[in-house]
Amino acid sequence: MKPNIDLHIDRLVLEGLGALNRAAVSAAVQAELARLFAEEGAGAGLHRSGRTPRLDGGSFQVASGAGAEAVGRQVANAIYGGMNR
Repeated sequence: MKPNIDLHIDRLVLEGLGALNRAAVSAAVQAELARLFAEEGAGAGLHRSGRTPRLDGGSFQVASGAGAEAVGRQVANAIYGGMNR
């Protein structure tokens, strides 16, 4: 049985993305994080400490014209990667 994970993101700062639909980006982030945790598990980063007051997901390149769903997936992967550093 996999453990329950309660992830709360108080503030997500995304710079330089223009006028993307925030709700759609948020939904895509949530969906991709749920998929990553279900398929890959929590990873070593979360097993070390249950709380992370600040997480730097780093930076990534967004393809020109990328939509909210694609951006949300990239954000989620950056968050997940940051949790496992």
